[in-house]
Amino acid sequence: MNFDLTPEQDQLRDAVRALGRRYGHSYFVGKAKSGGHTTELWDEAGRLGYLGVNVPTEYGGGGGGLTELAIVCEELAAAGCPLLLLVVSPAIAATVIHKHGTEEQRKRFLPGFADGSLKVVFAITEPEAGSNFHRLGTVARRDGDDWLLSGRKCYISGVDEAQYVLVVARTEDSATGKLKPALFLVPTDAAGLTRSKLDMEIVSPENQFLLYLDDVRLPADALVGGSLDAGLPALFAGLNPERITVAAMGVGTGRYAIERATDYTATRRVWGGRSIGAHQGVAHPLAHAAVQVELARLMIHKAATLYDAGRDLEAGVAGNMAKYAAGEAAALAVDTAVQALGGAGMTTEYGVATLLGAVRAGRIAPVSREMILNFVAQHVLGQEKSY
Repeated sequence: MNFDLTPEQDQLRDAVRALGRRYGHSYFVGKAKSGGHTTELWDEAGRLGYLGVNVPTEYGGGGGGLTELAIVCEELAAAGCPLLLLVVSPAIAATVIHKHGTEEQRKRFLPGFADGSLKVVFAITEPEAGSNFHRLGTVARRDGDDWLLSGRKCYISGVDEAQYVLVVARTEDSATGKLKPALFLVPTDAAGLTRSKLDMEIVSPENQFLLYLDDVRLPADALVGGSLDAGLPALFAGLNPERITVAAMGVGTGRYAIERATDYTATRRVWGGRSIGAHQGVAHPLAHAAVQVELARLMIHKAATLYDAGRDLEAGVAGNMAKYAAGEAAALAVDTAVQALGGAGMTTEYGVATLLGAVRAGRIAPVSREMILNFVAQHVLGQEKSY
């Protein structure tokens, strides 16, 4: 059992950390509050190869795995720049296309993922069905050689920055008549696709949208994998990378909050010249949060290692646990940091309260803590399914 990164992974971590700190949390917040996007950071990360670390070398990527992409997500978040599009584009969409796309789709899309010039967002969640693909209302039907997509999606991240949306729809199997999921690459400027921005109480440069698909016409090659049989495996292919990279982003955010708080408490002096960090009432909550963040970090490492080894079932369990642990740890770390800083913790200047909304959302999305507990109860503890 080895907990050490390889020399190459260590170099990646150091390089991404340095990049993130050159931009920093003030850059992130400034973009969010002005309605802008972190385009400069994204483009530079792409040029340096950090966005394509998990893309095979034959398509222009770094040839690494999810472990490397999790490092990128964690270190940018630890620098105060948690980029949600790292989860939906390189982690979910690039993985789906790499593992289940046609060779033509790989050649067409993966080089853009590798250098960051292509952003593809992911659309599964619906107003009525949530993310339960068994009850999705978005339907794809054939019209000659084309497909027509109709339905609604909600809480879709970054549509205004992306060239494509990877849409999960339901199709009818001509042999059985049963509905089955299929994934389609839909251009964001396609006729019949409209969007409406959702106002969120989260400080983030990445926006959330409602999507409306009204008979969006797509060519046959928009179907991921070129076959309806590819739909279910393609859908599941994106779930473990999603959970693991979201967890890495949460742990990075927790590390950032604890660093901000400990820098402050080590130098802030109020009583008798001693730093407030010398008092256990301040130090112990921060130490507890640091322990929880490090425990979550270990589970992320385990989940990514299992995933990269091709042990998908075990990675699914570890990935869900990592996402749960990181969501709880990040929320605890940010809240504890705010408390340690007192009134300063609620200011924009000190850069911790700006993360409260994001870490609270991390306990809900992309899968809620309650559904993860259901998963663990059923698949680890052998309990009867409760839902």
